[in-house]
Amino acid sequence: MSISIVGSVVGIITTVLGTIGLAGLFALMVVESFGIPPLPSEVILPFSGFLIAEGTFSLYGTIFAALAGGLVGSFIAYAVGRWGREWITKPRPAGLRLSPEQLGRVDRWFQRRGDWVVGVARMLPIVRSYISYPAGFAEMSPTRFGIYTLLGSTPFTLALLYAGIVLRSDWGAITPWFNLLDDAAIAAIALIVIYAVLAWQGYIAWDWPPRRLPRESRSTPPPSP
Repeated sequence: MSISIVGSVVGIITTVLGTIGLAGLFALMVVESFGIPPLPSEVILPFSGFLIAEGTFSLYGTIFAALAGGLVGSFIAYAVGRWGREWITKPRPAGLRLSPEQLGRVDRWFQRRGDWVVGVARMLPIVRSYISYPAGFAEMSPTRFGIYTLLGSTPFTLALLYAGIVLRSDWGAITPWFNLLDDAAIAAIALIVIYAVLAWQGYIAWDWPPRRLPRESRSTPPPSP
């Protein structure tokens, strides 16, 4: 993102929070957790903390609005992923689909590791906004999804609110520190995409650590409809 775009996003966030209040915080966190368009929680939450320090927002009301908005946005993304499960199994050009066998392996992987993956992902910039989609796709239990979303989101939310309270008008000073985490998150997403594509095409197994599949066990892409 260019500086002008970043500045515009920050301006929109601070305007919404300053004029609409806690309802605006709730709406921003819904969008942030849904991930489209991307809104940085590293701006939303510290500025909300600043507003707490200034007496504009109440502490408990802010915590509730931030966590509730994040949970609602996460469940919307979860629903999109769950709805997309049927779409992803339909024949696509170049074999861009999952067979029932591959789908079963994804489900089993998420059943074994989905809880901690969701919980940890909620504490990582960028990744936290998109983990709901694969959780829905793998039909993770909605109850477990909600619990681990809150478990991971709570320390992340409280830490950024606290930073804004402590820094007050200098709340924006912490955002550059998240650039390193953002870079790490982008690299992690790239590796996940590469892993998913290789597993999708049958070159490696849906498992961890990755293992190469023998040529004869690789699934043949379906013909284009």
